[in-house]
Amino acid sequence: MIAGPSSAGADASIVLTLPDGSTREVAPGTLARDVVGSIGARLLQASVAVAVDGEVQDLMTPLRTSGAFVVITDKDPRALGVLRHSGAHILATAVRRLRPDAKIGFGPAIDDGFYYDFEVETPFTPEDLAAFEAEMKKVVAEKYPFVREEVSLDEAKVRFADDPLKLERLADFEGTDEVISTYTDGPFIDLCRGPHVPDTSHLKHFKLLHTAGAYWRGDVKRQMLQRIYATAFFKKDELETHLHNLEEAKKRDHRVLGKSLGLFQIFPQAPGAAFWTPKGTTLYNTLEGFVRERQKEAFQEIKTPLLYNKKLWEQSGHWGKYKENMFLVLDNETGEHDMSLKPMNCPSHHVLYASEKHSYRELPVRFVTFDVLHRNELSGALSGLTRVRQFSQDDCHVYLREDQIESEVKFLMDFILSYYDTFGLTARLKFATRPEQRIGSDELWDRAEGALRAALESTGREYEMKEGDGAFYGPKIDFDVTDSIGRAWQLGTIQLDYNAPERFDLTYTGEDNAPHRPVVIHRAVSGSFERFIAILIEHFGGAFPVWLAPEQVRVIPIAIDYNEHAQALVTRLKAHGIRATLDARNETLNYRVREGEVEKVPYMCVIGRREAEEHTVALRARGGGKKQDILSQDAFLERVLEEVRTRALPVVAEKAPVAEGDA
Repeated sequence: MIAGPSSAGADASIVLTLPDGSTREVAPGTLARDVVGSIGARLLQASVAVAVDGEVQDLMTPLRTSGAFVVITDKDPRALGVLRHSGAHILATAVRRLRPDAKIGFGPAIDDGFYYDFEVETPFTPEDLAAFEAEMKKVVAEKYPFVREEVSLDEAKVRFADDPLKLERLADFEGTDEVISTYTDGPFIDLCRGPHVPDTSHLKHFKLLHTAGAYWRGDVKRQMLQRIYATAFFKKDELETHLHNLEEAKKRDHRVLGKSLGLFQIFPQAPGAAFWTPKGTTLYNTLEGFVRERQKEAFQEIKTPLLYNKKLWEQSGHWGKYKENMFLVLDNETGEHDMSLKPMNCPSHHVLYASEKHSYRELPVRFVTFDVLHRNELSGALSGLTRVRQFSQDDCHVYLREDQIESEVKFLMDFILSYYDTFGLTARLKFATRPEQRIGSDELWDRAEGALRAALESTGREYEMKEGDGAFYGPKIDFDVTDSIGRAWQLGTIQLDYNAPERFDLTYTGEDNAPHRPVVIHRAVSGSFERFIAILIEHFGGAFPVWLAPEQVRVIPIAIDYNEHAQALVTRLKAHGIRATLDARNETLNYRVREGEVEKVPYMCVIGRREAEEHTVALRARGGGKKQDILSQDAFLERVLEEVRTRALPVVAEKAPVAEGDA
């Protein structure tokens, strides 16, 4: 048995079960490092942290509970979060060395890196970042161990007497029995629960990226801090790949491409809402038409009002849980803000379902709508099409019997995944359970979680857990899609709701001729069309598949003598439903071709003397450089129609490499 620093007087031992099934019995308070060392010296040298029953902790944290014991090395995906959290502390160490006036906030690991918040009088400059990064390299070279101490609240207040942000955080510990821990690396001390790597030398491959303003504790009424974003990896090539992908993402920024390709604009007169140009509207309508086409057989499209009184939102639970995100409207009769633009479609669908009687034979009933929604997002959070105040969803609510859940989830899952396949997007599934803030009894949640999880597992598909991340009314399956440069986007969802049928008194008549409660599934595929179009712009880099491109073919006569022949081809293409345009401007051929390339038109047909005489086209395909293929008009027409019919993906260069764990 391994003795620990807190084992005196302890009656119960901790039993740790190793991956091979063997056990280690240790005293409470034993350091994880000592257990790893007892397994093997080489394993201790390679270890980054440990996990006890799935909870990651560092090697210097005392063990307090029994359970499965796993040693985490840099090959474990969980190790990256530990490394990045440590990177945040090393960043703070460097900043305090060069800017001792900087007050320290928080420094967590995030999905693609880490950040640290500082309160300073003037914003950091790029030169500051370069200096901080150079100083971080010195801290890494000095190989400071991360020394963990558990202290009393009074002692912590003494240690952070000169750090007001930390003192405010410590006030949260008043009256609790939560363990307060500090970590020291060299001269720098921070209030932190960990975990951290053993010492600073583990941070070999990192990069400071940029700064941004961030309100203290996310409160817009509090002071603005300076947030430094960074990233880190265990391997140099993974860092280089990630940085390459970041540069690629800048080139694909939908806000830049959306403007240069003439798709949409956002004006200050309507913050958080897009103005769609004719080209953008064509793109939007084509996408919406595709969704309508896929849903026309199995779904019923409806339209419902945009404005409702608060009684509806009180009944649904949104007035109490979501009111701050709703646009409230003054009711002239009551003089109160008792009305709201709808932020989601669910309650209106429930009202329509409840207005008629339904038999068990007609279930499932699938209502789908494309209505406009409004959510009162903070102005500082608005970003192009990815974070807006006005948007539309391909929103669906399914009313079904409890015994239909499994088959319906499989149907919806296949529907959603095949939709993503059309765009070359791959998806990962995540199962999200009850959040802390929720409506409904634990009994209802138990039933909902059990039913949805069983349905998910019956599909045989792999999934990840997202504990506590469900909707406030029910558990859900989220679909995280990965784009062409490896970024993950949360898009579709399948949410199982036992609460709405109770709140809205939804029923159907069963085989026994008695009323029964249906269950409700909330389903989205694209999420919002605005955000999905932003993702598609970046995923394709603006080079949309032919079927989706606002302009599919541009016909270019080389001289005025061939304008009539070019116009005849445009007319023929349009007659077959192809979006074709004529560019007969008084500009050079090279200028017009170059402009078509910049605007990412899939096909340009050049018409000269030979083409006019032989009814052919000199075809320039997007991405083909200066190569021209001579095709008959019939062959070209057949080619375009086939690509539209099959919704063929564009032929693109090899995808940018994706760093391990970066998606």
